[in-house]
Amino acid sequence: MDTGTHLLVGFDGTFEADRALRWAVREAGLRRLPLTLCHAWRWPYPATYIDHNAAAIVRRMGEHLLDHGVRRARELDPGLTVRKRLMSGPAYSALLHLSGDAELIVVGSRPPDEVPPGSTALRVPAKAVRPTIVVRAAHVRHRRVVAGFDGSAAGDAALEFAVREAVLRGARLCVVQGCWEPGGAETGDLALYADEDKLRRVFGERLERAVAPWRERYPAVRVETALLLEPPRRALFAAADSADLVVVGDRGIGGTRPDGLGLIAAAVLQHAPCTVAVVPAAA
Repeated sequence: MDTGTHLLVGFDGTFEADRALRWAVREAGLRRLPLTLCHAWRWPYPATYIDHNAAAIVRRMGEHLLDHGVRRARELDPGLTVRKRLMSGPAYSALLHLSGDAELIVVGSRPPDEVPPGSTALRVPAKAVRPTIVVRAAHVRHRRVVAGFDGSAAGDAALEFAVREAVLRGARLCVVQGCWEPGGAETGDLALYADEDKLRRVFGERLERAVAPWRERYPAVRVETALLLEPPRRALFAAADSADLVVVGDRGIGGTRPDGLGLIAAAVLQHAPCTVAVVPAAA
């Protein structure tokens, strides 16, 4: 997985943004990277209404908010290098613009089932070429990372990211595959769904082969696998209840939405109770 030069976090002063900031500060410290805070200010009136003095005031409000975020980050970790970027326009657009050399992007999120369709928490991972962490809880309680695996390129990238997160955090790792997804199966696998024992054996062997190199490379990490004969999203929702972080690929075998985000990734982002990382195959 390619490494970046900094960690990027969106900050708008809300409670959700403060949670994301706390996660980002800890993540930057673990990765020994500088932290870049981004705030995007927006002109709240139609573009045809021009008032340069009012626009300057709105911009200054954004600067003050960003300075507050920088002070907050330095309070959380005095030794951390913190930079700031004030942008204009939609937050998701600003984050994507700045993310090219970022190791990962961190954004806040509303509680599960309250994430609106056009939110930054959905738009950024749909378009980003870097991993995105959507923070729902800033504190680590379970010391457990869950990776969703489906054998796709994005699934492989998600597995690698999840392993590295478990290493950084000294956490357990559970690699989950809900293999009952006939609609997304390759032609050669369709016959397996008529024989559950064979389905378990074939998919179980693939899952173990994918995990084996990581077990060998990081023997200190406790790695478990779970192959479940149920839809992937249901398997991941169940695992998320006892996880601090669920990691999924951006586009797996389960189909995609019009915005390009995978259906499974979108479902996890909208409904999982814990923090979610979405990893593109390009990472």
